[in-house]
Amino acid sequence: MRAARTRTAAAVLLAASLALTGCGAGAADTASDGKGGAAAGPADAGAGGAADRSAAGSGAGAAGKPASKAPAGQHVIRTASLSVEVKDAAKALVTARRAAADAGGHVENESTERVDDAYLVSQLVLRVPQERYDSVLAELAGTGRLLDRKAGAEDVTDQVVDVESRIATQRASVARVRALMDRAEKLSDVVTLEGELSRRQADLEALLARQSSLKDRTTMATITLRLSEKEKPPAEEPEEGRPGFGDALSGGWHALVGAAAWVGIVLTALAPWLAVALVVFVLWRRLVRPRLASRPRPAAAVPAPPDVPRNAAGAPTGTEGPKAPQPREAPEK
Repeated sequence: MRAARTRTAAAVLLAASLALTGCGAGAADTASDGKGGAAAGPADAGAGGAADRSAAGSGAGAAGKPASKAPAGQHVIRTASLSVEVKDAAKALVTARRAAADAGGHVENESTERVDDAYLVSQLVLRVPQERYDSVLAELAGTGRLLDRKAGAEDVTDQVVDVESRIATQRASVARVRALMDRAEKLSDVVTLEGELSRRQADLEALLARQSSLKDRTTMATITLRLSEKEKPPAEEPEEGRPGFGDALSGGWHALVGAAAWVGIVLTALAPWLAVALVVFVLWRRLVRPRLASRPRPAAAVPAPPDVPRNAAGAPTGTEGPKAPQPREAPEK
């Protein structure tokens, strides 16, 4: 009976310990560490309780030290943007890449486009160490005519210190949960502690990722460089005036060539039709026409004379009969 009461009290104190130690970082988490150590003592049935409480107290003290540690130095995020006009964007790109490489940095992003088939525009994002930030800026500005320059600095020392403190506290919290798992005997306690351990490890990994991002941004400065070639002026159009003899001759020649080209196009389009017509004409002349000429033609019918009214003598009316021969007169002597 007494052992059952002891196990029940241990379970209640274990749940209270997990609730109190669930806070993120700072003094609240440190205070909850002491309560968690006191709660873990009854679970071990007396003999090892004092040793466990002393170990928990030392863990809480270790967790409190990084939170009060002063920052080693100032942490600043530096950014800049430059707009430079150059004669040759391709050569300026090579110069910018070499400047970043010589400084120990690299090109993070690059894009180039041609505008109106007349000039190039390029944009680069460079990452260079903080100590070479000013020298690289000066070298990039000297590649051509500086059009625009912007620079900024953001102090993130407080963020860096806060993240480092929370990481140290979270690591100590993970270690405490692992120690509780080693001493747990019931399966339900182990399952509960495993879920709590997974959640705290996920929080620790998120803090580590944020610390890595801050470290990268505070050690490497970001420079955005825009290179553009000088826009070429449009070609001047010739003044309008009276056309000369050469212009008229050239215009007439071009018109003749154009007309001849159109005539050639029309003849080319009609060529298949003309070829078919020529074949049909040859066949008609060689085959059809000779056969038509050799066929016998029917005799033409003579038309009957029209009916003419006749008189009693049988002669047509209006016509005189044959005249009697007249006697010849004797010639005069």
